[in-house]
Amino acid sequence: MEEKKWYILQVYSGSEDRVVASLKNNIEQNDLGDYFGSIIVPKEEVVEIRNGKRVRVNRCFFPGYVLVEMIVNQKTWHMIKQSPNIFGFVGGGDDQPVPLPQHEVEKIRKRIDDSHQSPVPKVLYEVGEVIRVVDGPFADFDGTIEDINYAKNSLRVGVVILGRLTPIELTFNQVLKI
Repeated sequence: MEEKKWYILQVYSGSEDRVVASLKNNIEQNDLGDYFGSIIVPKEEVVEIRNGKRVRVNRCFFPGYVLVEMIVNQKTWHMIKQSPNIFGFVGGGDDQPVPLPQHEVEKIRKRIDDSHQSPVPKVLYEVGEVIRVVDGPFADFDGTIEDINYAKNSLRVGVVILGRLTPIELTFNQVLKI
């Protein structure tokens, strides 16, 4: 039997998990398990601040795409093309998709694994970036980020108060990117 390769499916954004469930069901019903391997929705774990608390949430980092490890032949190709919410394969011609290089698959899997070990914040800030303070005594002030502490979800921001640059410590939920 031929070696399974990774392919990218373009799907309706927001329906990635339904597509995976549908594909698994179709594979089982059509007895095509030998032709398919893993099916992955590329998600990473991110940390959001909700009501002042850190919450871990899974977020698609390639919305609208699903990775499928499979052998492409007439049966599997038609099953994919007939499945709901799937536009088709990414890359190659309509009848012969191009597999994803193995090093790209490994990068995606590493990103997924790394996010579960140490979740990334939902909003990434950069030193020197201008933000607006939206909460606290300095609300409606604009400032420049001087330092970022992702472990504490805090920023040191330089704000001009009475004509002088003053560093203040703020949490992520007290600021907004502008």
